[in-house]
Amino acid sequence: MTSLPIPFIKRMQAQLGQEFEDFQASLDTIPPVSIRLNPNKNGQVPNQELYDGQIPWCSDAYYLKKRPTFILDPHLHGGSYYVQEASSMFLQTVLRQLQADGFTPTRALDLCAAPGGKSTLIASFLPATSLLVANEVIKTRAAILKENLIKWGQDNVVITNSDPSRFSTLSGAFDLILVDAPCSGEGMFRKDEKAIEEWSENNLRLCEERQKRILTDIWPALRPNGFLIYSTCTYNPLENDGILDWLMDKFNATPIAIQQDFPGITRMRHGVQFYPHKTRGEGLFMGIVQKNDGEDLRLKKEKQNTPRIKLSESTKQLLPDLSGYTTYCTGKTLGIIPTRHAGFIQLLDNTANIIYKGCEIGEEIKGMLKPSPALALYSKLRQDQTQQMPLDLPNALQYLRREDLHGEIPAGDWLLLTYQNTTLGWGKKVGDRLNNYYPKEWRIRNA
Repeated sequence: MTSLPIPFIKRMQAQLGQEFEDFQASLDTIPPVSIRLNPNKNGQVPNQELYDGQIPWCSDAYYLKKRPTFILDPHLHGGSYYVQEASSMFLQTVLRQLQADGFTPTRALDLCAAPGGKSTLIASFLPATSLLVANEVIKTRAAILKENLIKWGQDNVVITNSDPSRFSTLSGAFDLILVDAPCSGEGMFRKDEKAIEEWSENNLRLCEERQKRILTDIWPALRPNGFLIYSTCTYNPLENDGILDWLMDKFNATPIAIQQDFPGITRMRHGVQFYPHKTRGEGLFMGIVQKNDGEDLRLKKEKQNTPRIKLSESTKQLLPDLSGYTTYCTGKTLGIIPTRHAGFIQLLDNTANIIYKGCEIGEEIKGMLKPSPALALYSKLRQDQTQQMPLDLPNALQYLRREDLHGEIPAGDWLLLTYQNTTLGWGKKVGDRLNNYYPKEWRIRNA
């Protein structure tokens, strides 16, 4: 490992006291590997012989004995599970605490969402009647977020690519906001030597300034009595408790104590801290505040100026009961969104840059559907209404590399490609060849 910066060592010695040597030694150990299963998918997951115990603060989440070659597992590409750092899954414990107190959010915002670990966790946790807006300001990272959420397969999600300031006009729009803030990254030192190389005391100050700007921008969008969950992957108190001190001093907010009794998690003034020498995970801070003032968002009823989009009967057969959905069209692509959130999504579309919403279905050409990749990965796809082509592992990987498949191909036009009950995407039969419609930007490269 790259040598730790001297100022960081001195601060951590003061912060940890006699524990510092154990902490420093832990940074030279192999990071634990962990996954979280998708409760809405029926596909299989990595060989259970690799499992090395359940993660205590998150259901459906497991440590693995070693790191397999995830990119060569079709179940990962089909959204059957997500590879996520164990400490960050503590978010589920926080959400459960709020739920136990009777909190059921109508709309949630994951502000700094890429690559999607916390967004997929929130999406799985929220009731189907809620809406998640997952935002990422950096365009390339927003594309990764979009891919991961499409593969997760839910329709009560909107993905945006916008600066946090764009949400400041949506006063009182969200019951729940997660700010997993850009930070100095000290908690990633074991996994990423680049984080050590980029560390500086000046960067700590820049991170604090950025965190304050982000929270100032987003605070108006939180409704009265709503909750803001703040997290970082650093040990720096000025970016953790210090930021929450600043937030409560600047705004009318109350800290909420996190109730937990898991061994090794350190209670801080306003939240909890994970250290790698005390838990099987990387460094993480997480805290909650509740907003005490402000106004709720009042949605105006928009007049329906556009005719309702009708789907063909053959397309409807692939989808769940559409009585609770509104059909939309972006360019030539049809999709569905939950009707109860259609008005808000329209408002959001006038405020932020929406890059994906609900579930894209595909393009109807003369009453016939050219299905979208998202439809194949949709957890509510009626698979019994599709013509399927099960693949073995070599052919599944060939498909995921976006290579055409040859050999015995079932009768039919559009075929749903699967691997051990995990859906992967579409292919179209042309003679004795199956044209591959897996998205180019998702394909496996160099593996």
